[in-house]
This record gives sequence, structure tokens and C-alpha cells, in this order.
Amino acid sequence: MVRVALVQLTTGREVVPSVERATEQIRAAVNDGAEFISTPETTHMMEMDRTKVLAKAHYEDDDPGLKAFQALAAELGIWIHIGSLIIKIADDKLANRSFLIDKYGCVTARYDKIHLFDVDLGAGETYRESALYRAGDQAVIAETPWGRVGLSICYDLRFPELYRQYGNAGARVIMIPAAFTVPTGRAHWHTLLKARAIETGAFVLAAAQTGLHETGRETYGHSLIIDPWGRVVADGGSEVGYISADLSLEKVDETRKRMPSLMHSRPFELVNASS
Repeated sequence: MVRVALVQLTTGREVVPSVERATEQIRAAVNDGAEFISTPETTHMMEMDRTKVLAKAHYEDDDPGLKAFQALAAELGIWIHIGSLIIKIADDKLANRSFLIDKYGCVTARYDKIHLFDVDLGAGETYRESALYRAGDQAVIAETPWGRVGLSICYDLRFPELYRQYGNAGARVIMIPAAFTVPTGRAHWHTLLKARAIETGAFVLAAAQTGLHETGRETYGHSLIIDPWGRVVADGGSEVGYISADLSLEKVDETRKRMPSLMHSRPFELVNASS
């Protein structure tokens, strides 16, 4: 059994105040008994202007937010999954990178977002992550005291093959931190997250950004804890704060025995019947 908590934020444009707000919620969750805490995508900065974000971002070794969260994990003796930080990897390129930090403050795993959000949503709302960010090319599974954890970020949610691999690799918990837009969140967020839990037989932890940000962007919120059967255990709604739940990881084994679809996967050939 482990008590997990998901922190829900309305991250601003500046790193220091954003880290302070996240820290406040993490401390509150720890006071409530949480041992493993996850934060949303872009935890310490939500900046849409290319020039400004490149100026504000740091290389990993110098990132003040990462250092602060490492120190916090060590101080509190907890594991923290930072949904993602904007990390500079070149003078003109960034990575959207998540970090898994153990109770000693050590980074035990890193994951760069594989699928980048390039889309025109209409009404002038356009996103081109690939113009500024470098896509990751490695799925990452990490060991924790509670079992294996699969890492992903936001738009990855729409690519089920990634999660199938995590399920086959023995992931008991899958992390899907996000900053979903309001229209797509209303339409797809709950449905897709439930599907990822059901098809893998794993717990899904999805910490989310919420509300109207300083940039003018509006995010959907509704951080979700979902059990391996696809049931919503906790929903963060639209307010800043945190949600928590006690997870019995034995439910993963029970669910996979009850619905052994991971074991029943078979190779097949795609045939065009009209040719």
C-alpha cells in the first residue's frame, strides 16, 4: 500500500514563484500522509513566447527548479515525480523532460516527451511544439519501492502502443502528467486515461495543469487517479490543490489475472483485401 498525491497547478511564467507554489502543495500532501507525489507537465514555467522561454530555461545541471525539488524530496523523505520541466539542451532547443526523484533527492529516471503537439485547433489556437522542442526517442520504465513505473507526458496519451509496451514490461503505475487544453480535455481526457488504465491493467496517475495562465492559455485540470479496472479513484476538478489516494498495488496482479489481455497479444499481418 502506498499513499500517492497529484498536485494540480496553474503555473505562471516565472520559475521561482511557480516552484514555491508547487512546493506548498507538495508539503500539504506530505502532511496528509503522501509518500509518492506527482506534479503536472511544465511544473515550473508556462511560457509561450519563444525568445522569453529560451532566455528563462536552464540546462539540467543548472536548473534551480530541479535542484529545489531534489532538496525537497530529501528533506521530506519522499519520492517526487516532476511531471516535466522545460530544460535547455542547446542555445535554440529545449526538452520537455520529466524527472523521478527518490527520497534521498537523487534523480533515478528522466523521460523526454516523445510525441510533440503540433496542431491547429481552430479559432486561431495553434501549437507547434516541434519548432522549439526536441522529441525524445526512448520510453522509460523505472524501479520504485512500489514496483515499476512507466513515464510519459501529455500528448503521449494518444499513442496506446507506448502504454502497451509499459504494460508488457511490468509497469504497475503509469504517469501521464499533462497541460491539456480545455476543448480537448472536455472531449477526451477522462476517456483516454481510462482506456490507458484498462488496456494495461495498471494504475494511471495524471497530474494536470488547470485554469487561466498568465500567458492567456487555459488548461483543463481534472487530475485523475485511475485504478487498473478503469475506475476513477480521485478527480481534482478545476481548482489548484492536490488529490490523494491509497493504492494497493496487488490490484494490478488481480486485474491482469482477471483480464489477461497483455498475455494474449499475438503477432499478425495486415492484409489489404482489395489488392
